[in-house]
Amino acid sequence: MLVTGAAKRLGRAMALELAQHGFDIAVHYRHSQADALATVNEAMALGAAAHPFAADLSNEAECRALVPAVVAHFKRLDAVVNSAGAFEHDDPASFSIAAMELHWRANTAPAVLLAQALHAHLAGCVEVGCVVNLLDQKLWNPNPDYFSYTLSKAALQAATVMLAQALAPQVRVCGVAPGVTLLSGPMSEAEFAAAHTMTPLQRSSTPDDIARAVRFLIESPAITGTTLLVDGGQHLSAQPRDVMFLANGA
Repeated sequence: MLVTGAAKRLGRAMALELAQHGFDIAVHYRHSQADALATVNEAMALGAAAHPFAADLSNEAECRALVPAVVAHFKRLDAVVNSAGAFEHDDPASFSIAAMELHWRANTAPAVLLAQALHAHLAGCVEVGCVVNLLDQKLWNPNPDYFSYTLSKAALQAATVMLAQALAPQVRVCGVAPGVTLLSGPMSEAEFAAAHTMTPLQRSSTPDDIARAVRFLIESPAITGTTLLVDGGQHLSAQPRDVMFLANGA
């Protein structure tokens, strides 16, 4: 099991959830080596085999080398969870090709390359692999904040469907769309607490919620080409701006 961005935050939560349920974990990181080693040690304490793998996924050569490195270490790979990514603010007025390229290289292209590599690795095998892409409830509840980020996730959602078609029956491809899950950007603790309640269920997703949803998809052999929205129902309530700005009254 390869989890990208597994050194900390959501990636770490997913890696440890999977480790706790019997999966061996390839812990990908870019710069956070100490955090990655901590995730490895925690996964091993849960009974899993685990190993860290460094790669800048925005670099095509490093991204393409990641799955072969994981296979060389573990001898097999059954699933990839694409959690690593970029989340930088822009809007239609400040949009630039550079901003779009940054998010495309972080959020979209690596997930496609890793799915491609998993499919090649499993060619001719009896086992069916699984790719889970981390998306965002914003795709079902759009607003123009975080414009390039949202475009990159929209492209990833479309890729999830097309890859599910193209890579079947050897690889299933699914998505999980979180709501407000972790404090990010300039949001304060108080603003995060307020944003977390702005849903029909009056609570959004937690890292454990997302990790369980990812594990469910990996363990569900009849599911492909679809996305689970794990957001407390946030996608049901139209919001004119990103919840970060609503929470601080901007």
